[in-house]
Amino acid sequence: MNVMTEVPPQGGVPPPGEPPDAAAGGEPIELRLRRALGHRSIVLVGLMGAGKSTVGRRLATRLGLMFKDADNEIETAAKLTIPDIFAIYGEPSFRDGEERVIARLMREGPLVLATGGGAFMRETTRARIAEGGVSIWLKAELDVLMRRVRKRGGRPLLQTEDPEETLRQLMAQRHPVYATADVEVISRDVAHDRVVQDVMEALDAYLNRPSQTGIAAQ
Repeated sequence: MNVMTEVPPQGGVPPPGEPPDAAAGGEPIELRLRRALGHRSIVLVGLMGAGKSTVGRRLATRLGLMFKDADNEIETAAKLTIPDIFAIYGEPSFRDGEERVIARLMREGPLVLATGGGAFMRETTRARIAEGGVSIWLKAELDVLMRRVRKRGGRPLLQTEDPEETLRQLMAQRHPVYATADVEVISRDVAHDRVVQDVMEALDAYLNRPSQTGIAAQ
C-alpha cells in the first residue's frame, strides 16, 4: 500500500459549489484527479459497513464519473437478491458470478466501483483491478462496522449466533489482503462528505506522488 490517510491536519469540506483549492488559487482537486486517472477506474474495497456504496456515490458525483455497485449489478444480472443467491447456489457460485460482473464493469470504465467485501480476496479480481484501476481500502474499526451493519439486514455472512465475532474473524482474514490496495482511508463516524474529501486527498497524494517508494498523507 502506498498512501494512508486518517484525520487531515486542518481544513474541512468545501462549501457546495466551491472547488476545494479555489481559496488558494490552485487547480481544483477534481480536475487533478480526473487528469491523473485517465481511463482508470476507482475501486473501493473493504468490509461490509465500511461505507463503500455511500462514499462511492458521492465520490463519483464530485468527479463527474459513473458509479456502479457490484452487489446491485450482481442482483440485477441474477434476478435474485444476494441472500437468495447464497441460499440457493452457495457462496462459491456467488463469488464466480461476482468475479465475472466486476470484470465486465472494469471494461466499462472509467467509473467509481463499490465492491462486495469478499471480492478483493480473489487474486484474479485484484489483478484485474490493478490493471485498469486504483484500489482504495475503506478501513473502519469493529465497533463502527457493527453499528452500521445492524442498521441493515441481509448480510449472509453475518447470519450466525455471534455476528460480532464473525466480523472480527473476517477482519483478521481479510485485512492483510485489503492492505495490498493502492490507498488506505479511514472510514470514520463523520459526515459522509468528510470521508469523500479524505478519499480525494489520499488519491491525489497517490496519483501525484513524487517518484519514490511510498508516501504517507496523514
